[in-house]
Amino acid sequence: MGDENQTYTVDENQTYTVDEAILAVGFGNFQVLVLLYAGMGWVSEAMEMMLLSFVGPAVQSTWGLSSHEESLITSVVFAGMLVGAYSWGFVSDKYGRRKGFLITAMVTAGAGFLSAFAPNFISLIIFRCLVGIGLGGGPVLSSWFLEFIPAPNRGTWMVVFSAFWTLGTILEASLAWGFIGFISCMVVKIAIRIVRSYEPTLPKRSRCCRIDITTGSQYYGLVLLTTELNNGHNKCTPTELQSKESHDVSYRDVFITSFAEFPGLLISAAIVDKLGRKLSMSAMFFLCCLFLLPLVFHQAPGLTTGLLFGARICITSTFTIVYIYAPEIYPTSVRTTGVGVASSVGRIGGMVCPLVAVSLVHGCHQTTAVVLFELVIFLSGISVLFFPFETKGRELSDSMSDCS
Repeated sequence: MGDENQTYTVDENQTYTVDEAILAVGFGNFQVLVLLYAGMGWVSEAMEMMLLSFVGPAVQSTWGLSSHEESLITSVVFAGMLVGAYSWGFVSDKYGRRKGFLITAMVTAGAGFLSAFAPNFISLIIFRCLVGIGLGGGPVLSSWFLEFIPAPNRGTWMVVFSAFWTLGTILEASLAWGFIGFISCMVVKIAIRIVRSYEPTLPKRSRCCRIDITTGSQYYGLVLLTTELNNGHNKCTPTELQSKESHDVSYRDVFITSFAEFPGLLISAAIVDKLGRKLSMSAMFFLCCLFLLPLVFHQAPGLTTGLLFGARICITSTFTIVYIYAPEIYPTSVRTTGVGVASSVGRIGGMVCPLVAVSLVHGCHQTTAVVLFELVIFLSGISVLFFPFETKGRELSDSMSDCS
């Protein structure tokens, strides 16, 4: 993307800045191609992130891992993303958005493929960390697409772009429920017996960074809570509230709650350009608190899924809007680096949330886990209201002085 303040002569009497030229041309075939290209990358990244909901519980059951080891499988992905988000942002700003995306795509695909053949826990941890480094390039995609959208409709089109993430989450949940669930019922118990018989060795600026920590941790935390709270083998749930199903991973519940992202996208599209970025995020944070509040105590599986569905709608809206808001704050020359730094700091929340969503729930501390989520979400809603910038309708800036 070029200098936002640079002018381009269309005829002898009229000149345009980049933003004015994009506004004059409108959303055309080129933007559609960028949307599809970047969108497919967003689908694949969403599938890798949703995989975290299934890998931990499935491997824990097969390899007999402790709750801390299960949590580590998720945490190392976010640790890798912490490193990758900053690194790929710098690469993208220096060598171009497309090159940055292609490199991250190759790293993610290669490490993801090797993860499928990991022979033991240690190798799985290494490969998943490499996957996280590749996934850290996600901000490159959103920044790249955002730079070609006319300012008045930027919020709406970024929501359309976010729909590719939702498509990826639902596709992954569908595959897990339809394929992994079936295979696990038929094969896993037999495989464990065979393995045991041979006794193998398998055993923005700073404020934007802070909101990325909380938004990321709550989004991924809710995904993990879906598999943990309705786990058929959760010994902490009162007998009268336990589900009659005995599967290890609630593929059905994850599949159902994944569809919450569609109304979440629709809500964010409806409010992001009308209420503005700050008020929209804050309102969704507070509404999310209301949905999670009953989960302080054990609830019936159906009600638990319904409440998580509502909370997922709200946090999806917030997650979508923060990915619109963050790139709009930074100038073009350092946009992906800035968003990458915010995203990398946000992965701290992702590293911590498995300890809350998995370890505390496994340790029969559901009340503590939910209260912590509630507290962080509520404080996030308050903090957003004090952000100094509202970017609704603003042109993308080229220098830090233009951001004030």
